[in-house]
Amino acid sequence: MPRAFPGVGPIMTADTTGPAPVLRYTAFSTDPEGGNPAGVVLDASGMDDGRMLAIAAELGYSETAFLTAPPRDLGAEPGRGFTLRFFSPKAEVSFCGHATVATAVALGERIGPGELVFATPAGTVPVSVTQADGSLRAVLTSVEPHTEAVSPEDLAEALAALDWPAGDLDPAFPPRIAYAGARHLVLGAATRARLAGLDYDFARLEALMRRLDLTTVQLVYREGPELFHVRDPFPVGGVVEDAATGAAAAAFGAYARELGLVPDGATLTLLQGEDMGRPGVLTVELRPGDARVRVGGAAVAIA
Repeated sequence: MPRAFPGVGPIMTADTTGPAPVLRYTAFSTDPEGGNPAGVVLDASGMDDGRMLAIAAELGYSETAFLTAPPRDLGAEPGRGFTLRFFSPKAEVSFCGHATVATAVALGERIGPGELVFATPAGTVPVSVTQADGSLRAVLTSVEPHTEAVSPEDLAEALAALDWPAGDLDPAFPPRIAYAGARHLVLGAATRARLAGLDYDFARLEALMRRLDLTTVQLVYREGPELFHVRDPFPVGGVVEDAATGAAAAAFGAYARELGLVPDGATLTLLQGEDMGRPGVLTVELRPGDARVRVGGAAVAIA
């Protein structure tokens, strides 16, 4: 049964010996009621895949992050490098931006701001944690991104699952699959009202996404030259919608630059979660001469 953000009680370990040390943070907001909640386990040593999946499923957030010791060749400063894995309530995912930001801020509160390096299933992801005005902010650097075409048949199926007529697409945004650690189908909405009216066939969209190995569908409405509203259905993760999606933001930044929709060097603002009642702000930085995309935002603990 799809769910958004259910209430959660104590999270128990797989062997039921006691509560697992699961922290709760929300990313891309300084308000615990905004942004995208993530679970963070700062020491997952000794946990197998089944245990991590069980914790993520019980918590019910779109992703939970699990930290273990880094590989020897990571190249991070001592004590500031880690292996980082991400589990949705249904499965492991290759990369999750909001859980990375949440984890980096949780670490920053404990070991101080500075540079972190995470070995993720998608590749090495550096993160810079800074402090300003009493709060911490994290900026991740994506792996090398790319985009690819989507077939007319797959596009038609996506639109059918979303119940979007083809005329509701913004012709300035060619449909593409974009990758910056995970795969996302990018579709442009012609109006803000179209974006706000999200009511889709969960099972049908999930089936298409599994076939195309998609993590989310990135739905975008452009309000200004560098200002965008976005929404991300996430049925493959077991939730109706992701509230703030850093991996999709990185993929979208690469997509927008590759298609000439924004300058080679630009700072984009993505507003997400408004239609869910959990507003968040994601900053996407594009640098000339560097194909990678930087995604930043605040994070705060949830009491």
